[in-house]
Amino acid sequence: MTASADRHDRYTVSVHRHERGAIDRLRTEIDGRRVALISDHTVAGLHARRLADALAGTGLDVTMTAFPPGEASKSLTTASRLLDWLAGTALARRDVVLAVGGGVVIDTVGWVASAYMRGVPYINVPTTLLAHVDAALGGKVAVDHPSAKNLVGAFYQPKAVVSNVGYLRTLERRQLRSGLAEVIKKGVIASPDLFAFVERHHGDVLAADPTTTSRLVHGATAVKCDLIARDPYEQDLRRALNFGHTVGHAVETVTGYRPIAHGEAVAFGMACAARIAERRGLLDPRTSARLTGLLAAVGLPVVIGDLPAPLDPAATVAALRQIRKIRDGGLRFVLPVALGETVIVDDVGDAEVRTAITA
Repeated sequence: MTASADRHDRYTVSVHRHERGAIDRLRTEIDGRRVALISDHTVAGLHARRLADALAGTGLDVTMTAFPPGEASKSLTTASRLLDWLAGTALARRDVVLAVGGGVVIDTVGWVASAYMRGVPYINVPTTLLAHVDAALGGKVAVDHPSAKNLVGAFYQPKAVVSNVGYLRTLERRQLRSGLAEVIKKGVIASPDLFAFVERHHGDVLAADPTTTSRLVHGATAVKCDLIARDPYEQDLRRALNFGHTVGHAVETVTGYRPIAHGEAVAFGMACAARIAERRGLLDPRTSARLTGLLAAVGLPVVIGDLPAPLDPAATVAALRQIRKIRDGGLRFVLPVALGETVIVDDVGDAEVRTAITA
């Protein structure tokens, strides 16, 4: 006897330069259903309350809540409070949850949507560059646990992603840099053209120029959509998207998810992976220098002294051992071979990691 439960999810990703276009798209996707809008307190003041009012002004039934900003809120405690809030609303199983914010909001709200009533539709409205090019896409939803980042999660695809690059004008440069780390990652693993675009235009991106950011978001979205379409449950190809994240997640874990931004941790992780690949003879030194040079030009950390908070190398290696334990003894590193090409290895030892971290 065999049970079959294949599922093929398709959803629209639309990129707009102004909020008016984003609202029109949201109305189409919501299609008259009730809306539970969830954001964080910072984004609520900047965008989400205005967005909720605009949607309500079109006749939609909109209720809203927000939680404190920051990685510390990406937790089971926050998720539990959101589930309690949803239980007190009139939201039914065919209604829509709207996640408006950066990666913390999108990851947390997506996981809550996956659990509430065994799964309700949700739409991502990213407001940070990192969320535009990464977190809002692919349906990897999760909250953190003290022992590891993203330990409690699921694969649960959104109903739609509606981006407005105009929101990027309210971001601090540090947040724009953090988002650029994920774009550079995509360039290294799958698109030399995207990498070269960032080399030429990162100054305009950091100035939040809408024409440049729109082109950037379109390009990065196309790369990620192609990768996740081929491997939506991360069984093989999509693991390349973890480039920089093996060390990066360990860095976030040992520093308590607070002082080092996700993109900063990923950038440092990419630099570490490049050093490991170069020492193994897999990566040409000129390409390695080109990668770390771009990260540095953007203002991202490439050596331990660049990080915005102290990092204990021994604790970081120990955190990687914990990740290895969670993954049943396996710890895969994505190592760059050339721009647009990577290999995945499972034999990187503690000594190699420590050397790369402290170089």
